[in-house]
Amino acid sequence: MKRIALFASGSGTNVENIIRYFSESKKVIITRVFCNNKNAAVIERTQKLGAEVELFTKEEFNNSDRIFELLKRDKTDLIVLAGFLLLIPDNITFGFENRMINVHPSLLPKYGGKGMYGDNVHKAVVSNKEAESGITIHYVDQHYDEGKIITQVKCSVLPTDTYADVAEKVHALEYEYYPKVIEQVLENI
Repeated sequence: MKRIALFASGSGTNVENIIRYFSESKKVIITRVFCNNKNAAVIERTQKLGAEVELFTKEEFNNSDRIFELLKRDKTDLIVLAGFLLLIPDNITFGFENRMINVHPSLLPKYGGKGMYGDNVHKAVVSNKEAESGITIHYVDQHYDEGKIITQVKCSVLPTDTYADVAEKVHALEYEYYPKVIEQVLENI
């Protein structure tokens, strides 16, 4: 049985999708969802699905080993970031090297880095009149959005698309592809 820890900061639609995807799996278990935002909608979504939530502060995340120790105690095989906005501290980055992945809502290296998440990305794509956008699933390293790319999936951006239209297309790609890629990565761990 492979053990996944999910990290999220916001609404949790990707977390919900991943939990549902693996809910009947005989090979994968979601150990818990880690969240740095006590007001995030992901908490309620997760609890409705019966998954355990672990809350923590940014200061605690960066200045203690508590989260790292919980991940080790849970025998975590893979950390999956799903709308998690904090930079991962070195103890976790190096402790889970090549065992931590993220989905980013653009075709990296375009529109990556600090502050480039969610609607910020989609607004930039539209304002720069890009013809395409998509998702990048990548390994996590010590820098925002610079880890080795696992896969990218594209969607077209029409001249008439608003940032909300682009967001909808990108979310659809995330929901379809992220769980499948998680499954593939787990096969190699």
